[in-house]
Amino acid sequence: MKKWEGVLEKIDDYRWRIPKKRHTGMRVDGIIYAKESLISHIRMDQTPLQVSNVAHLPGIVKYSLAMPDIHWGYGFPIGGVAAIDPDSGVVSPGGVGYDINCGVRILRTNLRMEDIKEKVKNLVNALFANVPCGVGSKTKRRFTEKELKDAMKMGSKWIVKLGFGWNEDVDFTEGHGCLDFANPDTLSQRALERGRPQIGTLGAGNHFIEIQEIDEVYDETIANLMGLENGLVTVMIHTGSRGLGYQVCDDSVKIMGSAMKRYGIEVPDRQLACVPIKSKEGKRYLGAMASAANYAWVNRQMIMYWVREAFEKVMGISAEKLGMHMIYDVAHNIAKFEEHRINGETKTLCVHRKGATRAFPPNHPEIPEKYRDIGQPVLIPGDMGTHSYILVGTQRAMDETFGSTCHGAGRIMSRHKALDVTKGRAVYRELEDIGIYVRSATVKTLREEVPEAYKDVDEVVDTVHKAGIGKKVVRMRPVGVIKG
Repeated sequence: MKKWEGVLEKIDDYRWRIPKKRHTGMRVDGIIYAKESLISHIRMDQTPLQVSNVAHLPGIVKYSLAMPDIHWGYGFPIGGVAAIDPDSGVVSPGGVGYDINCGVRILRTNLRMEDIKEKVKNLVNALFANVPCGVGSKTKRRFTEKELKDAMKMGSKWIVKLGFGWNEDVDFTEGHGCLDFANPDTLSQRALERGRPQIGTLGAGNHFIEIQEIDEVYDETIANLMGLENGLVTVMIHTGSRGLGYQVCDDSVKIMGSAMKRYGIEVPDRQLACVPIKSKEGKRYLGAMASAANYAWVNRQMIMYWVREAFEKVMGISAEKLGMHMIYDVAHNIAKFEEHRINGETKTLCVHRKGATRAFPPNHPEIPEKYRDIGQPVLIPGDMGTHSYILVGTQRAMDETFGSTCHGAGRIMSRHKALDVTKGRAVYRELEDIGIYVRSATVKTLREEVPEAYKDVDEVVDTVHKAGIGKKVVRMRPVGVIKG
């Protein structure tokens, strides 16, 4: 793919503008958050064009936004954010992505590194044995079709009532782990067939479970409120809605692609297929998307249950005594109806976040009471050999980015290219040499997800911190990882 040669106007040290006056059909400017050192990566392909293309969508408000982890995606860039007026605007599956509600949750523990130093391999092996993972993996708990639909309708509360976790887990899940406009009856039979055997499985690609050690604290007051301190062990879970979410997106793109002409909608890229939010097709997609999002929250909840179980087995102590409380769970690929201030007026908008994290500020009513004074926890995962971060949301994010920030490092190398550059390399051994024990379903996954396939996550997080759309709290280093 050729380099982006278009105009990027520097606004300040952390923001760049694609002016709508330079591109016919753009309704708003494009804004990319990136420090100078990241711009060369962003210009390497046509990803900025996708930011420009999103700005063509009917009903888009203020800007087409991109976070510093931006990279090429389906229709929308990964790292893209767009807020749409529900009365005049559209919903686009490309603005959520195929892995609906791919997201991250993190647990704290009372353990310190010295407590598990000799047991890391045992813990990783126990996790690998206890959590189904990889392409084609199947759940340990079979669901009837009715149960599957109940899970998609009610989300986290439903699965916790079945015994998979603690009531407090729901409180610390974004949106309490449920979008209330879910309508499982809108899903195709194929989506249901794909979803039933995969609920409670990790999946492949960049999905993981990671044992980490907090190695840097940036704000002790906020960290202490979360129950975190230097040297403590944490566990991060990263996965989404598996084949069910993929099928929902695939089905919806096809329906919308043929429906656009009826609504007189033209877009510069067919991957931006969209329909009016209030149309029957729009309502159908939103009901299906919300069902897949709720499925993903149930999926992560079940996996967390098995993570706690694995730690109990290896450490010989209950999860309660180990202090394995969930800090938070965030969605990275989702469309939600939220209230935002536009030109001094509070409006309900449909916010598409694709590879972006909600970052609501202190005192926002949707934040758990425990975090009300500090802002919403924001979870930024690295990848196997790199740091992960916990931040909190800010008022500036609410004012500038519809309460959004980055979601990870962002790829700079395709999976095919990563396989090329790692030919003949034992990636698992390279990681073990730097103190990270890894288990994966296939060697290919490790090679595709090699750390150099991604931008420097430290640079990405530094950008959002200094731009004021996220505030660093703690940093974690990986010590043990399982990949699908």
